[in-house]
Amino acid sequence: MLLNPVLSLGAALFLLTGCGFPRPLTCLPRERAVITETLYFGTAKPGGIVTAMEWESFVNNIVMPAFPEGLTSWAASGRWKMATGIVEQETSHILQLTHEGNQQHDTAIQQIMWRYKSEFQQEAVMRVRSEACRSF
Repeated sequence: MLLNPVLSLGAALFLLTGCGFPRPLTCLPRERAVITETLYFGTAKPGGIVTAMEWESFVNNIVMPAFPEGLTSWAASGRWKMATGIVEQETSHILQLTHEGNQQHDTAIQQIMWRYKSEFQQEAVMRVRSEACRSF
């Protein structure tokens, strides 16, 4: 009688382990494993917005020195629920960076986020990290 509950528990654990653990990234032979960072920057600030000129200056003077190998940036329309509970709809900038995933790059990303929040009075910059395979 005890065998049936034990088998049921074992079967349930076996099925759940397939859902609970991500598979390791497997790149094709000509690809290299990298980290892709996607950063979301809002533009609404007290007394106005972050202008296109300010954004370009930020990218050129802060981001590019930290990631001279390149980046991709595009404009988007975003919504953000602020700490006050107010939902802010604003033009946003999305910045995508790909790197080797070392501590130097992580520190650079954190500095970029901190600088943007500080310089443009932002509550947050959202960061999404993911593993990817890169090839040229």
